[in-house]
Amino acid sequence: MSTFFQNQQAARRNTKLLVLLYLLAVAGVIVAVDAVLAAVWLYSSSGIAMPRAHAPGVLALAHAVPPRILVLGALGTGALILAVSGWHIVQLSGGGDAVARMAAARRVATDTRDPLERRLVNVVEEMAIASGVRVPAVYVMDGEAGINAFAAGYEVSNAIVAATRGALESLNRDELQGVVGHEFSHIVNGDMRLNIRMIGVLAGIVFIGAIGNFLLRSQRGSRDSKGAAPIFAAGLALLLIGYVGLFFARLIKAAVSRQREFLADASSVQFTRNPDGIAGALDQIGLSAQGAFIASHRAEDLSHMFFGQAIHVQLHGLFDTHPPLEERIERASPRFDRASYRKSRRPAAAGVEAELEGSKPGAPAAAAGAEAGRRGADIGTQWGRSAVEAAALVGALDSGKVDYAARLLAALPAGLRERLRDAEQARAVVVALLLAPADEVMRSQLASLEAAGLQALAARAREAAPLVAPLGAGFRLPVIDLALPAIKGAPEAARQELLRALELVIHADRRVSLHEFVVLTLARSQLAPLRKPGAVGRRKLAELRPQALVVLSLVARAGTRRDAPGEALASAMRAGTAQLRWPEAPAAAGVSLEAASAALEALQELAPLEKAILVKALFAAVTDDGVITVAQAELMRLVGAVLDCPLPPLLATIDPAKLAA
Repeated sequence: MSTFFQNQQAARRNTKLLVLLYLLAVAGVIVAVDAVLAAVWLYSSSGIAMPRAHAPGVLALAHAVPPRILVLGALGTGALILAVSGWHIVQLSGGGDAVARMAAARRVATDTRDPLERRLVNVVEEMAIASGVRVPAVYVMDGEAGINAFAAGYEVSNAIVAATRGALESLNRDELQGVVGHEFSHIVNGDMRLNIRMIGVLAGIVFIGAIGNFLLRSQRGSRDSKGAAPIFAAGLALLLIGYVGLFFARLIKAAVSRQREFLADASSVQFTRNPDGIAGALDQIGLSAQGAFIASHRAEDLSHMFFGQAIHVQLHGLFDTHPPLEERIERASPRFDRASYRKSRRPAAAGVEAELEGSKPGAPAAAAGAEAGRRGADIGTQWGRSAVEAAALVGALDSGKVDYAARLLAALPAGLRERLRDAEQARAVVVALLLAPADEVMRSQLASLEAAGLQALAARAREAAPLVAPLGAGFRLPVIDLALPAIKGAPEAARQELLRALELVIHADRRVSLHEFVVLTLARSQLAPLRKPGAVGRRKLAELRPQALVVLSLVARAGTRRDAPGEALASAMRAGTAQLRWPEAPAAAGVSLEAASAALEALQELAPLEKAILVKALFAAVTDDGVITVAQAELMRLVGAVLDCPLPPLLATIDPAKLAA
């Protein structure tokens, strides 16, 4: 099975294929426009000698038309198509949020009390934590009765998941989980970037037809039949040309997206361990009067992104963006019996009020206090995986991790999860994660916030501190992930204020831990990214050798034994550099927060397969002694998060309660 990095690289190759198909489609539209221009010129011109009967008709007509007409027509059409495509690509630079706006989707508040929306948010949170993906923002298409959903975004760490109101009302939790698992496959397999680019480039191809449709509508009911005739004829001609563009656009979407749907269905089954979930959702589409149909006028533009066939097309086998429902059900669950499932095995879609109750945290998981939480960081296990096998975990939708994520969420202290749904409280919780356990140091950290004019944030962080202090290392990344959706929805000033607060807290005790610098770098990458939306990493590891050695040194130090730190550190560095196939290098000493953060930010620019090599080296260093602790595992997950290489929980066999007790 291909890895996350191979899928990301394959998605880039598909982008090149998309460009080739796009250029062929543009050529087809140009030929159609020139044919219409030639016909119009011949019809409107006088004194043109008709072609001889024995001469080939098409060639003779072509010779009768001045070349400048055809050249200008080709240049003008090409320029128009490219301009429209470019404009749409710029419009979509906002990534998933921009696509959601196109679909008229509404962002769901993180603290929503709507039971259907709460269920969707809970499912997305569970699957994000299980896969190591940053929790996506959740959207609902309120006006859509069809059963459908999509995921969109340029980066794995900045995706969104949207579902129709019909999906929320028609599907039970297992079926909704199957659909969301399908969309998470698109997130980790690199499909989203290609899908957004397809929206932009194909918009130019169908634009000419849209002009023709507009001209035809503008002449309806016109009383000036003589004056309307030329406009009507022009509109009809452009509409016919538009069908040429639509033909190519649908052909491209079908060619690129259809097989990806089978892969996403299979990944959903692997992720949820419940074939009936996605098979049942597909069965409900077949039962529904609306099916998966999307009524929005942008449905054509977005059709390749949806979970189900969103538009009605002619020539189903040729233009469908999705395989037939029967075939998808058969592949996802070969033993699926529709009659039996509907009659007796399908859990009821009702009872969603339990989601609101279930989202309330239960008993505190960490009554033993902060010292127990710190002991939880030392819990570990024999690793037993090679560096190659460890790197293959990136982007893996592994069975069993969803159950672990649900248990971990249930183990959060009372009141903490509700705080993470509110933007102001979520900011305070992230700050509280970096507060020192010693009262004197904590007072100094909070005083630094107050001195900087952040009294309100300091007060909330002080209130949140008792809730997060008992948490072990295994809870830190999930807590940050749960906080990010609410924080990302806050104003820009609030996000920048949080970053400033984190820097103040980290520097207040005059020492910077490895955990602190990675948390700050992760927050920066999510709230103030340096890369432009849609930017593609292309750099080689050899170009970033100093930065790679800095991060390798830091990770190697985290994996060293306390009884022989020098010898263990040297051994870890040898293991890491061996994976990089570089000469042995000593661990970097005295690395500053700024230098370490800059190194990680620079490494975000690596090409996918280059990131794979780096991740193998980091795993080799941190597990050189054959053991991985909770602290080391979560450090690797944090580094992976910064590099946009999502790692699922690495020690899912450990009871979450033991991480903080």
